[in-house]
Amino acid sequence: MGSNIKIMPLRYETCDVKDLGYLISNMLMELIRLNDPIPLTGRLTRFHSRAPPGISCHDYLQRLIQHATLSPPILLSVVYYIDRLCSLYPSFTISSLTVHRFLITAATVAAKGLSDSFWTNPTYARIGGISVSELATLEMEFLEKVQWRIVPRPEVLVDYYVSLVQRCEGYQLEAASESEPT
Repeated sequence: MGSNIKIMPLRYETCDVKDLGYLISNMLMELIRLNDPIPLTGRLTRFHSRAPPGISCHDYLQRLIQHATLSPPILLSVVYYIDRLCSLYPSFTISSLTVHRFLITAATVAAKGLSDSFWTNPTYARIGGISVSELATLEMEFLEKVQWRIVPRPEVLVDYYVSLVQRCEGYQLEAASESEPT
């Protein structure tokens, strides 16, 4: 192993949100590369934009992390929501046309569902660059499509965290110590 390996903590709760944001945006970019070439053929959802926004997926996610103060559990819930939404709503995929609206909606829902303190919809809408009414519409659509089940089990978040670290070149989980509870 070279010295360019970023060692991530075993416990996702203690990881740097910017590192986690990088891992998530890396995964999102992989999904976008896979899904963008697939023709739409009438499978548009509320999450589709007419054109990809001018801000990259990575920069947008970092903006949300910084200004909406997203914690590791909230970020990992966003990843959980991708799988949940895609399995329950086959028309939805992560693409350059859906990723930004998905991210602001998922971050808003996760913050409200997992955090004792969260911002208001006007604040999330401003941070996300959409109108308050659009965020409210997207939030309602999202909640209905995931059947209002928005709080993942803690072990599910652990699995997503480990998977994100393992799939990204240059990142590795720290070694477990003898005293570390599993």
